[in-house]
Formats: sequence, C-alpha cells, structure tokens
Amino acid sequence: MKLPSDVRLWFARRYASLHRQWLHEAVTGQPWQQPVTLGIPTEAAALHQAPAVRAWADAWRDWRGPGQVAWAARRWKTLGVQQLPATLQLDDIAAAADWIGERERWQTALARSGPLVRRWPALTTILARLYDTLADYSDIDFQRLQDVLDWLQRHATSALATGLNTELNVYPRQLPLAGMDSKWFEARSGVLALMLATLRGDEVTGRDLYTLAGLRRPPPLLRMRILDPVLRAVVGGVGDLAAPVDMLAALSWQPSVVIIVENLQTGLALQDLPGAVAIMGLGYAVGQLATFPWLAQAHCMYWGDIDTHGYAILHRARQALPHLVSVLMDEATLLNGASLWVQETAAAPAVTLHALTVDEHAVYDGLRHHRWGQAVRLEQERIAWDVAWAAVVNATPHGKPESDPVRGPPPNP
Repeated sequence: MKLPSDVRLWFARRYASLHRQWLHEAVTGQPWQQPVTLGIPTEAAALHQAPAVRAWADAWRDWRGPGQVAWAARRWKTLGVQQLPATLQLDDIAAAADWIGERERWQTALARSGPLVRRWPALTTILARLYDTLADYSDIDFQRLQDVLDWLQRHATSALATGLNTELNVYPRQLPLAGMDSKWFEARSGVLALMLATLRGDEVTGRDLYTLAGLRRPPPLLRMRILDPVLRAVVGGVGDLAAPVDMLAALSWQPSVVIIVENLQTGLALQDLPGAVAIMGLGYAVGQLATFPWLAQAHCMYWGDIDTHGYAILHRARQALPHLVSVLMDEATLLNGASLWVQETAAAPAVTLHALTVDEHAVYDGLRHHRWGQAVRLEQERIAWDVAWAAVVNATPHGKPESDPVRGPPPNP
C-alpha cells in the first residue's frame, strides 16, 4: 500500500532519472502519462491490518494533490464490496514537478526549449543533454549563450561557403558581443561545443570548441625556475618565469639538469644548482615536454607525490622523456614518511603503466592494492627539506649540494 508520501518519493526518483527524456518528449509533442499503482491489499491483509488499510484509503480519499485517483471495487467474502484506491494518474508534468519541488526548473527549461529549437531545429536531438543549461542559466547568460552560438555559426558558415580559411583569428574575448569575457567563455565552452557540433553535423562531434569554432587558443603557460646564474643570464637574469610552452621549447640553451616537480611550492623551494632548471606543476600535461629539444641532452628527473596519480604522471613523463629518472618516489621514502601519510581521494585507473621501472611499478601496485593501508598518499612537500634536497642533489651528476641544504620558507607563488 503506497501512501501519498510514498508516491511522492517514488515520483521524485523517477523524475531524477527521466526528466531530460521528458523534456524532449514535451517539446516534440509526445503524450505523457505516469500511472502509479497504489497497491491494493488482499482481503487477508486487510483483515490483519484493518487500521492501516483504513488510513491508507482515507489518505487517498482526501487527496487534493496532482493527478487523479482511480478507484476499484473489490468483492471480499468477509468484508463485502469495498471501493479502494487503485492508481494515481499523473498527466501534467508541471503539476507533478511542483509536487516534488522542481516546478520552477521544469517550467524554465520547457519555456526556453521551444524558441531554441524553432531557431535551430537540429538542437532538438540534444535537448535532453541541455536540460541543466535550459533550467539553470540566468536570463542574461542564456541570451549571451545564444548570441555566441549565432555569431560562431554565422561566421564559420560564411567562411566555409566562400572557401576561405575557417580560422577566425580572434581570441574569445575579442568576439564583438556584449559582456563577453574569458571566464564566461571557458565555463560554458563544453555546452557551446556540443551545440555548435550538433549544428555542424555528427562528423565533428567531440572536437573542442576552439578547433570547432576556428578561434585562437590562449597558449598554455609553463612555470619554470632557473637555478643556475649562467642560465639566468640567457633570459635577462630572470629566475622564475611563466611563458608559452613553444617559446620555452625554442630557447637556445642547454641545461645539464632538469628537475620536474609536481607541487609549485616545492619547486619554489629548490636552491641554486649548476646547470639546472626546474619545471613545476604540469600534472598530466607533462607530455608537452616531448616538444623540448634541449631536454633530450639533459639529465631529467621527476619528483612527485607518492600516490597512484603521481606514478601515472611519472609514466606519462617518461613516455615523453624516455631517459627520465625518478627521485624520492621509492618504497623506502614512502615508509619513512608513514607519519605524514594522507588518503588519496580516488586512485588512478590503469592496471599497468609500462613506462615505469620494475621497482616503481611495485610501489604503484602496492598503493593500488592497499598494501600499506587504505589509499595511502605521501605528498612530496611533507618530506623534511634537508632530506629531500640532499636526495635531489645526490640524484644529479653534481652529487652534493654547494650550500646549506636547509632553506627558509619559499617565496609566495
């Protein structure tokens, strides 16, 4: 026997999983009905729990919510003919959405869908995927979204029709549209790419928005510290810089040591070292280093967190730089830092990372299978600095630090 509160909960779950599909059906004119069986008991159950059955029937007799209750007659030997609630028929999504607290979002999504697909009929196919955009964008953001989509579609279509290069040669901030800024564009690039790809056809689905729209892409910046005064002179004495990847790759110099670290403040704490530069904070983008010709002749080291993602990044780095060695990413370092362990939120998915050494993969497997505890993680900045700096220097061809290994707090990034 389902009481009104039970049906409301059932419908809330149903709505959560199907509201996107229902939006598409509503816009395309498909009928919608949602009958809910209320669970008429048997006579035996009614005799056994008469007060509960009476309360259940009364609740539906007094029902003033959405839909219509259909009643059914039951002819029972002992209790005689009984009129009992059989189904609740819901045929108005807006009223049902109001019942579960979703009326405003549903009505907003529905009201915006009609004009959108009349303007761009091809978008009908992705209405379900656009539900949150339709329901949650402010009026200003939703209008701007349409303005951007219209501008990109018209200009690219014009270029294709005339046989011109589809490269618009502008950054997003340069689009001649009111209120356009880089943060707004980046935050909505996914939905814009989906909509634009749909308008262009399935063959381009999956491309990123910059490629799809022919816009100029802001160059990725790489943060680098130059740990050798002689090398600093090559770039005008600058010791800490962030520049486009291709510019740094094209530098005419030859560092003898390159230290790749994941944590920014760890990189900032590195001391001067002859012939050395440090590259910081690339994460999984470390594969970009494959384009750096001067890395091929350098002694390259990677130092990251001892967790599954740290080894996955090391794997990717070694794919770019096959001669790369790791430092402070061994089992002894992990165990020595046991008092500083934290938990990794989610493990890297790969079972095998073929670019790791046998010893590195043994630690990776141990972390994945919780050999030393649940989701163990040792962040690189937790290691005592005197120990860490000595290990880094000992891993270089220089073999020993030239100055006091204990350094003060790193400067602010």
